[in-house]
Amino acid sequence: MTAEQTKRFKYWQWRTIIGTMIGYAIFYFVRKNFSFAIPGLTAEYGISKTTFGVIMTLVGLIYGVSKFVNGVLADRTNGRWHMVTGLSVCSVINFIFGCGAIICAWITGQTYGTTFIHTLVVLFGVLLILINMFQGCGFPPCNRLITQWVPPKELATKMSIWNASHSIGAFIIAILCGYLMGHTGTDMTGDPEMRQRVVENTASITEKMDAASAEAYVTNALQHVGAWQWTFWVPAAIAVLGVIFIIVTLRDTPKSVGLPELEGTKTQLDEHDSSEEFKAFLRKKVFLNPMIWGLAVADFFVYIVRFAVLDWGPTFLQESRGLSSSMAGWTVAIFEVCGITGMLLAGWISDKFFGGRAQRTCVFCMAGVILFISLFFALPESTDPVVLLMMLAVAGFFIYGPQALIGIAAAQQATKKAAATANGFTGLFGYLGGSVAASAIVGYTVDFFGWDGGFMVMIGGSVLAVILLVIVMLGERRHHQQLKQA
Repeated sequence: MTAEQTKRFKYWQWRTIIGTMIGYAIFYFVRKNFSFAIPGLTAEYGISKTTFGVIMTLVGLIYGVSKFVNGVLADRTNGRWHMVTGLSVCSVINFIFGCGAIICAWITGQTYGTTFIHTLVVLFGVLLILINMFQGCGFPPCNRLITQWVPPKELATKMSIWNASHSIGAFIIAILCGYLMGHTGTDMTGDPEMRQRVVENTASITEKMDAASAEAYVTNALQHVGAWQWTFWVPAAIAVLGVIFIIVTLRDTPKSVGLPELEGTKTQLDEHDSSEEFKAFLRKKVFLNPMIWGLAVADFFVYIVRFAVLDWGPTFLQESRGLSSSMAGWTVAIFEVCGITGMLLAGWISDKFFGGRAQRTCVFCMAGVILFISLFFALPESTDPVVLLMMLAVAGFFIYGPQALIGIAAAQQATKKAAATANGFTGLFGYLGGSVAASAIVGYTVDFFGWDGGFMVMIGGSVLAVILLVIVMLGERRHHQQLKQA
């Protein structure tokens, strides 16, 4: 490249990194908001954690499959319009979410009761399936765009920077939804019928509290009836702005702005590549690659911790530690903020000290997760909220490094030609972990064994992730030794 081309390339490189970061963060606005609506939906309609867990399990599976399918599609399509399609649909579905009670009242002719609640659960289940089908249009196109603009020697560091989008999105939506749940809705503290309903619906929660705490919990729910609707409507409006931003900001490849492609970059199949040749390449580099499988299964267990905190953290902190909805939102948000720092440091360490071999950094990070989640679990119920926040913050610092680096390691194993497919494959396993273990199993264990059971799931998953990452690390070392001897 000429000096002028190099300057323009750097400009578009960072424009793509920052643009995809903001775009993907907004995808989180219209996915992770559901977790913050759960306490309100439980109080108003008595929907159990087991039911929510089953729903989130199903949709997590759908998202995992969607991420994989869209990974394959992203290697062959325009990344910008791929993202626009997904975010547009997610915005519309979130608006419908917020109107869920109105729609069910129209369908059933009731505003409460068994038929109404069953209809609401079914409607939410269908909408969650649909939204997670299109949420898969977020990460794979971003990964494809980044690999078109960033050379391999810079990929770990810059992808770690990019992966801050996860935490930025989750951080902002946690604060926003915590605020909406605590400052919107209708005050119905003077309605005896609604009070009786909330008391009955939250009995399994308040029976573990003292009388004053139980009364405060019920009163808070009554002061903000219907607040959960705004946790869908506001993010939906933001997502519309995100769609416009993506269209204006992003371009698919260097070639599309008159710049030369990175060496080794492929935006589509070469003319001499047949469909069968490309499929054979994918089988060899992704589906039959034991290193990719090891990383994918490790990702399964990494996501257990991340999603257990994001999906159940707000509810746990309100029910078990007596925090307000706003404080619970801030605590989960700090988990994400520290995750940003952890990702950046993990990427830098991988490039600086391990030659881009991300698995080694992942082992260290997951050991930290085990330590601090265990400490958080061991803290007594009377622990100061600030101490809880600090423990969870450090756990977030360690967990987000592996989340970012496993995808990078998979992309390096698969080469640029199949980077999105490899990320989609590991993402499938990650969201299987997030949905099955973090949603269903945690929801079930909390309902029947208390919150202690949920923490044992997280700790056990972290230990298994370490074991698998060590196996992959040793396998990679053996592979390099064989190449040197050949």
